[in-house]
Amino acid sequence: MQFVCRYGTPDGQVLSQVQTGADEAAVRRELERQGCHIFEVRPRGLPFKIRLPWRRRIPNEEFLVFNQEVAALLRAGLPLVQALDLMLERMEDPRLKTVLTEIRDRVKSGEELSEAFGSFGDLFPPLYAATLRAGERSGELESVIRRFIRYLRLVITTRKKVVSALVYPVVLISLSIAMLTVMAIYVVPKFSKFYLDLDAELPLLTRITLGISFWLRDHVLWLVGGIVAVIVGFRTWVDTPNGRIAFDRFRLRWPALGTIFHFFALSEFCRSTSTLLAGGIPLVAALETAVGAVSNAYVAHAIRPAIDRVREGLAFYEALEETGVFPNMAIDMIKVGEATGSLDEMLASISDYFDERVETRMQRLLSLVEPIMLIVMGGLIALILISIYMPMFGAFSQIG
Repeated sequence: MQFVCRYGTPDGQVLSQVQTGADEAAVRRELERQGCHIFEVRPRGLPFKIRLPWRRRIPNEEFLVFNQEVAALLRAGLPLVQALDLMLERMEDPRLKTVLTEIRDRVKSGEELSEAFGSFGDLFPPLYAATLRAGERSGELESVIRRFIRYLRLVITTRKKVVSALVYPVVLISLSIAMLTVMAIYVVPKFSKFYLDLDAELPLLTRITLGISFWLRDHVLWLVGGIVAVIVGFRTWVDTPNGRIAFDRFRLRWPALGTIFHFFALSEFCRSTSTLLAGGIPLVAALETAVGAVSNAYVAHAIRPAIDRVREGLAFYEALEETGVFPNMAIDMIKVGEATGSLDEMLASISDYFDERVETRMQRLLSLVEPIMLIVMGGLIALILISIYMPMFGAFSQIG
């Protein structure tokens, strides 16, 4: 099999090359034998991702429970292999149990836990393997796992707040669109026979409403097919590296929402970097891993050149300032953290600040979106009803 490898050589170069090996673990072992620092090893395949159900990432909630139990078993003094055996006995999720069984077998055969988890990098958070590697090298695996648990709790809490805040507007918009569609396709055409019996010229608004309704009724299958084709084409384009970067850059320019996406991505980067630095991982290696945890591809793409600048000897805050994606406040705090030797703590504080800004802006946005949606949808429904009943009012006034 062929694998795309991104690694740092002993002389300080960063290379991206295609390597051949029996599996991902074998390629990693060969590169580590040569003294290289591995940033990424992934199978060489299609230029876009195919999302298979059995290769989706393990949910964060399940992975959090797993790590809490592993940390408790290690703290009780159980050897790693025995802890994994006990976890397998109680594991209910068949997919996680299958993966964990292979990881247990690899650890039994002498492979490091970080290397075993790294071979399933698309199923677990990107910085997990690097966190485990730092714990193995320092001999503090249990404390490193507990630090990762705190990080994962914060990530889950932040995402739950964002999702719960979006539930009501999404439900409101969906119900409103469904109601408008039913009225346009089924309700409005029922009045057409009555309008013909009036034998009178219909108002312009009524003619427009009837025209739209008849067109939707006659072309609903084509319309649905077109929407599905657009969605599939869009997803295929977004799954390409350039497409993802372009779309995520476009998302940052959305009114109101763009700032929320921006701050959330910066929070992910700062939180991940802080967790890795606190675990004893060097700055450059921590940045290489943390940038993979950023969900916004454009922000991650903008940060990557800063990593090379740090490797060349430039101060971290200066390298981030060159990216243009970090606000001045964050740059100043990172500068202080570098000067005082508390960079991990400062990055955690910056992440907390961004999380608070995201929550505040979400609440402010939702307080405006809900009444605006009610007014817009109510106005559209009222417009349809007026267009339907306007000819009746005209007929009744003539009879009177």
